[in-house]
Amino acid sequence: MENKTQSLTSFGLILGLSIIISFGLGSYTFYKLRTGDTISVTGSAMKEVTSDKVKWTSSITRTAKASTIKDGYTAMDADLTAVKDFLKTNGINDTDIVISPIFMNEIYDQNAQAEKNYNLVQNIEVQSSDIQKITDLSKNTTLVTTKGILFSTNSLEYYYSKLADMRVSLLPEAIADAKARAESIATAGGNKIGAIKSASSGVVQVLSANSVEVSDYGSYDTSKIQKDIMVTVKASFAIN
Repeated sequence: MENKTQSLTSFGLILGLSIIISFGLGSYTFYKLRTGDTISVTGSAMKEVTSDKVKWTSSITRTAKASTIKDGYTAMDADLTAVKDFLKTNGINDTDIVISPIFMNEIYDQNAQAEKNYNLVQNIEVQSSDIQKITDLSKNTTLVTTKGILFSTNSLEYYYSKLADMRVSLLPEAIADAKARAESIATAGGNKIGAIKSASSGVVQVLSANSVEVSDYGSYDTSKIQKDIMVTVKASFAIN
């Protein structure tokens, strides 16, 4: 019985001490907020922009047996000529077209005795500032495919070329947002915000319009023409 009483007494002392320590830490935090010389907050600013560059990646493909690889390469040359003619007919300049070397992949066959077959693939990249023309053209390649060419669009990537300038223009807005947040916190503690002591900008987020998928290391969405550019600033202000 005595041991049980001692245990209960010890538990009560530990519990009481924990409450006192917790209260003391809470009081210290509140005290520091009221009388500390700075307060640090994070502010942000965002603006919607329209992409001004597009990269269209497409490819042509042929299948060839090991014994007819040479013919396969000859057919690929003819396919490439037809695709380039299609692009030029639609106003795409040679300087906007980048042709990659042909690469070859073996097609797996469970029959080890069968003659090997290969896929021949060549990527074609178009870069342009005419967003709408390239977007529309990528959806209307019938003139190529009706010639028996295995032509496919792999991706459309949209970019904003003035990102650096936009980042600079958004920084003051982000700092203003940080100051407003700091004032809100300080006012709740009966204080006022003074001069800014320090500020550092965070990573730039280039998001698909209305997206919230930010990254600690920054992000750059290329899937949509419309984008939201967001910058963040961590700032410290004097407390008066």
